[in-house]
Parts: sequence; C-alpha cells; structure tokens
Amino acid sequence: MKRIGVFTSGGDAPGMNAAIRAVVRTGTAYGLEVIGIRRGYAGMIEGDFVPLGPRDVANTLQRGGTILLTARSAEFKTPEGRAKAAENLRRAGLDGLVCIGGDGSYRGALKLLEEHHIPVVGAPGTIDNDLYGTDFTIGFDTAVNTALDAIDRIRDTAASHERVFFIEVMGRHAGFIALEVGIAGGAEVIVLPEDPLPASVCAEVISQSSAKGKRSSIVVVAEGGYEGGAEALARDVKACSGIEARVTVLGHIQRGGSPTAIDRVLASRLGAGCVDALLSGASGVAVGEVDGEIRLTPFREAVERRKDINRKKYELAKVLAL
Repeated sequence: MKRIGVFTSGGDAPGMNAAIRAVVRTGTAYGLEVIGIRRGYAGMIEGDFVPLGPRDVANTLQRGGTILLTARSAEFKTPEGRAKAAENLRRAGLDGLVCIGGDGSYRGALKLLEEHHIPVVGAPGTIDNDLYGTDFTIGFDTAVNTALDAIDRIRDTAASHERVFFIEVMGRHAGFIALEVGIAGGAEVIVLPEDPLPASVCAEVISQSSAKGKRSSIVVVAEGGYEGGAEALARDVKACSGIEARVTVLGHIQRGGSPTAIDRVLASRLGAGCVDALLSGASGVAVGEVDGEIRLTPFREAVERRKDINRKKYELAKVLAL
C-alpha cells in the first residue's frame, strides 16, 4: 500500500480535523502518500482530490468543522454514481480509503467495498454517539459540553423568572446527548427516543417538582424523543395541565466549535488506528475505542447493531431530579 485517501462525510463533528491530521501524519510516518477527498462522496464523484502533507494539516487540531468539507450526494446513492467514484479513485492510484463520518457514511463505504472491492476503513465522526463498536464517537463530548453551557445559561433565566423551560437537543434516533446534558444540567425531566414519555407524565413530574418547592424546571428533549419535538411537547403539556413553558431549540450550535481535549485525543487515536488497520490488511471495518482499547468492528455491525443508552445513568437521572 503506497497511497491512501481520506474524506469526511455526513454531518460535521468537532474533532474531524484532528482525525484527518492523524491520518495524514501517521500515513506520512509510514511512508505513504495521503490524498484528501473534498466534499465527501460528492467530491469523490467529481474527482476533487488534493495531496496532503504534514504541513497541510498544521494548526487544524483545534478547529471545528472539517477542512475537507462535507456534502450530501444523491448521485452516490445510485450504482452509476458509485461506479464513477470508484473509477476516479482508481485513476488517482488510491490503494485504500479512510472514511470519517456516521452511519450513512459507513453504509456508503461498505457499498464501495462490496461493489468495487476498494479497501476502506472508518472512524466514527458524529455528535450523536449512535455507532456501535465504540464507547464514544468523535464530536460527542464537544456537543455535550456546548449544549450544557447553553442549558446552564437558560437555567439562570428559568430560576430568575420561576419558569419551566423545554430545551431541545440533537438526537433524532438516539438520546445520548440528551441523557448526558440532562444529568450534568440537573434537568427535572429527560425525554429520549429510547423511552418515549407521554405529555401527561411529563406534566405530572413538573407538577410534583413544583409541589416540592421547586420554582423552575428544565426539561431536556432529544429531537426524536417526542413527535414534533420540544415545541409539540410543551404545547401538549400545557393542554393537559395548564403549565406554561418556554422552548429553546439549540439546533446546529451543537455541531460547531473547537473540539474538547477528549475529542482531540479520541480523534487522533482513531485516525492513527485507521491507518494501522489499512496497513494490516483490514477492510470494511470501523475503528473504535472500547474500554480504552482500539477495536475493529465490521461496518455492517456498526450500523445495524443497536447501541443503547446507559440505563443506569437514566435511572440515576430520575433519582437526582427529586
């Protein structure tokens, strides 16, 4: 193996640049040429490739987003689009690929391997932390801390005005962010996709908190935890109980910003691990960290096997909300 490519795909996540940097510098240390593929699968189809050396990734460790950019590609979802991408990869002389992204990115990489026999490994870059085979994904810790900072600020206002606030965080199919920030932010209620909560139950908990002397409450809602999100839940809670609430949707603020130290170190380890995996002959696998050790998980298992929330943490959150 003499030349490898690296790309980022799907939603951006803080720490992606640290992973790119690790791939480039580890690859260079092993005597490999590293080619950056801009704008993910879209750039692969268009042949948007750029050589990357150690100096090209200098001062990127602390930057959020991705220097290689990212994009959705409807064309890549077609066999013709994937064939075009594979032909461009062969023309560029790439012997293997490192894919940094989430489940959709992994599924695309798996298609390249199955249909065109292009060796590819992946690093889990998504704030949702929903990929099996790794304790944490790149960007998750930063997203949690960003959301927590916002919740701390909102709690000040909630306490000052003796109000109830519903705060929506990202997590369409997984409640990892909501659970972490809910515990760390002292939320009275946490609403997760894994454990849907009726509006009546949410209202009851808020009412009980008020009866215990609490003059303000924070309800953290994962975007997929209630149909229609936090806005709909707040509306339904008012309809069944009369409880007035304010709603804040944090949205894409959770995806940007400088990565935390935890994300920088994790991304560096996983990026280097991807190069090691390719050189060892591995392909079609995701590189993760489990109990502090690097672990390889087949792409199909990483995307199809459910990664559940920590139930003990969820029960702890309920106890601490008393």
